[in-house]
Amino acid sequence: MIKPLADRVVIEPKEAETKTASGLYIPDTAKEKPQQGVVVAAGPGKKDEPMEVKVGDEVLYGKYSGTEVTVGEQKLLIVRQSDILAIL
Repeated sequence: MIKPLADRVVIEPKEAETKTASGLYIPDTAKEKPQQGVVVAAGPGKKDEPMEVKVGDEVLYGKYSGTEVTVGEQKLLIVRQSDILAIL
């Protein structure tokens, strides 16, 4: 498993919706990048900035933030704690 450093967090993004509320299917080309996920690992934080998120928290993050990595078949996102907008 990945162990993030400093104030970085590893997030497993949720899958993009495949169907609208009215029942229409969304094609792959029209799907938006998900902005919600679950924290799977968190770094220790910085000396002057403690970590506010912990493993298992469901979070919202910025649309273009972080670095996407693939571990095995699992797609993960590594972001700084400051890129997380809210804990749900």
